[in-house]
Order: sequence, then C-alpha cells, then structure tokens
Amino acid sequence: MSDSVNTFRTTSFKLPTEEREITTHSSQLATCDVACDALVLDGRLRQSLATVRSLGSRGLRVAVLETSDSGGVPAFSSRWCQQRFVCPASQGTEAYLTYLEQLLDRTDAPVLIASSDATIALIRRHREQLERRVRIALAREPALGIVINKEQMLAIARQLGVAVPRTVTVGAVSEVAAALHEIGLPAVVKPVESWAWDGQQGARIVPQLVTTLDEARRAVEELTRFGGTTLFQAFLPGRRESLSLFSANGEVYARFAFWGKRTYPLLGGIYVLRQAIAFPPDTGEQAERLVREIGLEGYAQVEFRRDAVGKPYLMEINPRLNMAIAHAVSAGVDFPYLLYQWANGEQINRVKSYRTGGWMRHLQGDIRATKAAVRQRGRPGGVPSPARAILDFCLSFFIPMKYDYVDWRDLRPAWTATKGFLTHYLQRLPGRRRSV
Repeated sequence: MSDSVNTFRTTSFKLPTEEREITTHSSQLATCDVACDALVLDGRLRQSLATVRSLGSRGLRVAVLETSDSGGVPAFSSRWCQQRFVCPASQGTEAYLTYLEQLLDRTDAPVLIASSDATIALIRRHREQLERRVRIALAREPALGIVINKEQMLAIARQLGVAVPRTVTVGAVSEVAAALHEIGLPAVVKPVESWAWDGQQGARIVPQLVTTLDEARRAVEELTRFGGTTLFQAFLPGRRESLSLFSANGEVYARFAFWGKRTYPLLGGIYVLRQAIAFPPDTGEQAERLVREIGLEGYAQVEFRRDAVGKPYLMEINPRLNMAIAHAVSAGVDFPYLLYQWANGEQINRVKSYRTGGWMRHLQGDIRATKAAVRQRGRPGGVPSPARAILDFCLSFFIPMKYDYVDWRDLRPAWTATKGFLTHYLQRLPGRRRSV
C-alpha cells in the first residue's frame, strides 16, 4: 500500500460566507478519482492518528483532513494515510463546512469521523445537510446534546442516584462570592459546555482550579467571555478513572478502563500517564446505567473521580474518541474500528475482555506536567513538590510501558510529533523570540 501523498497543485473557489477567494492546497480536491472508505477530521489529534492506524491496518482506505500542516500533523505521516487534505479555513467556520462538503463529494467517503469540539459543534449545526453526503460516526440528538451540556448530564445522574460533586451554577462575576461560600476552596470552575460559539468564532474552554476569591472571579470572567454559564464544583482529591463504552441498540459491545496517575493541566486535563485496569464494578455499573438512560449510542468516555475515602463521583461524559484511545487499542479494544462498523451499518464486533496492567505515557504532556508542578510549588489541590514531581517523572522511564505516537509498524508519526514539539520549545526560547 502506498504511503505517499500526491503532488499538490492549487485551485480556487468562491466562499460565499466570506465573499473572497481562498486557495486550496490539494490536487485531490480538483479530481474525481480519490475514493476512500473513511474521512478522518482533526488530523493533529492523537485519537485521529489512532483511528488512521486502526482502519488502515485493516485494509481500509483512509483520508485525513486538517486546517494546517505548518507544525506537522502526525496522522499525515502515517503509512496508512492514503490521502491528506489541508483546509485553508479555520475549524468550526462556514468556510470549513464548504471545503468539507466539496471534499466529501470528491472522495465519496461513506463514513466521517470527527474528534474535536470545534468540528463536532459544526457537525451538530449542519448535521442534516452533511448526512445527505456521508454517515457520521457520532451519537444522535438529543442524547448528544445532553452529554455535551454538563448541567443536564449531572441532573440526570442525580435522578439515577449517581453521586456528583457539590455544584453551584454561576453566570456572572457578581455571583462568585456566594458560590464559594457554599462550595468552599479549592474549587473547580467548569464551563457548562466545553465549546463556545458566538456566531463568528469559537473557542475550547477548559476547567480551572481556583484557590482564592480573586482567582475564581478571573476564571468566571474568562470562561464566560463567549456567553454561557459556569459550574462551581467542590475539588475532589482522589484518583481519576476513565471508563470507555461502546453501545448500540441498547447493548454494550465493548468496555475498557484506566486510571490516570498524571494529567496536564494538573487539575485533570489530558491523561499523560495512565494504567489499564479491570472494569470497576461500582463505576462500571453507574456508567452503563447513565449511557442507557440518556440513550447515548456509539463511543462514550465516562469519567469519575474518587474522594479521599474512595467514593466515586461523576465528572463528565465525552461522546467522542478521546486522546488516550490508543491505550484501549493496544489493550485489545479497537474502538475506532467499532465506531466505523457502527456508522457504516455493519455488524459490530463484541469485545469480551482486554489486557490490564499495561502503562501508557504521553511524553510531551508529561514534560509539561512536570514543569507545571515545579512552577506551581505549594499550590493547593494535590500538586506535588518540585523534587517529588521530578523524581516521579524520571522513575517512570524504568517502568515498562508504551508511548503515545510510537508504533513500530508506523514510526514516522512519532518523529513528526517529536519534531513539532522541539520546534515549539525552540521558538519559545528568549533569544529565539527576539531574533524572529
């Protein structure tokens, strides 16, 4: 199978929403002979690379779309990426939609797989229009809207008797003091929805740990700059557990679970060091009950965090492939392929077991997490001391584990990711910034 990319030429087309000419950078878009089995969006993401590897290694023809190749797109480098496309418009915009529709017409891709909040938000706004061209590997409304909206999702969890952190809704800075009086400090401030859109532009909004009244006010001001509201939640110090399910027609076809030892940001962002565990009986039953009650089909990641005595509390449900999905694949649960089978109307494989105990590490993220721990020394919320953080980072090299991006059958994406990481840090050096 060829892993080369065709020579590019430019072609222009009019974007009515922007009233200007933009130039595409793919000769494939100008031809009609580029057929593929799946179009994977958001090529810069680790889950997109895992999807390309999963489908491509099974003999399926995979094309990848991203909005920029300037920093290197690991999925573009995969031996199983047959076609790559660079859209000149930003994610989530009408111009991106126009490009995507033309690309779908040219490639005849039967399945579309998206993983970022921006593209999923765009798909939700134009789903009926897109489904005239392609099957979308994404849960349907209203279940999708419920899990994306944390307030609705937590309300259903309470009705089912699933424990959730103490939560107060805050829509303005003036309400912060009252919320902290009820919740206490430290607290976690979350957006009700992780992707905000004001009609012209959008942004991903991430939770923040706050330890003072001033930090809480700044967090609310920042998280509501596109509108919307926030949730103040009590901080839980226990370990984080991620449970993945694949369900359809009221049945669960596959399960996988891991716990996160380190994340970046330190509060609980991306899992950078994690270990596969047996599917927990307590949170496992709760996760399946939630997914069944909401009517959520396809892939779902259900996250819990335990308190100091080990009681689990629901954090959120993500209805899209997450960045740690390669861990599940390496343990024997190929969620990207199950997602493809489901979207394409095929019989879905049942996965009855998986390998536990295996560690996986996102080295770039772990470096950032260690630096953050050193910078935030003494900060409440479980931040280790600088000495402890550095020691833990170094000791992790002596634990047998797999690394994100690294696949001995497909090494070029690891080099692309490493090169992009090093370039990013070199550009941030003081001398380099002054010379640019």
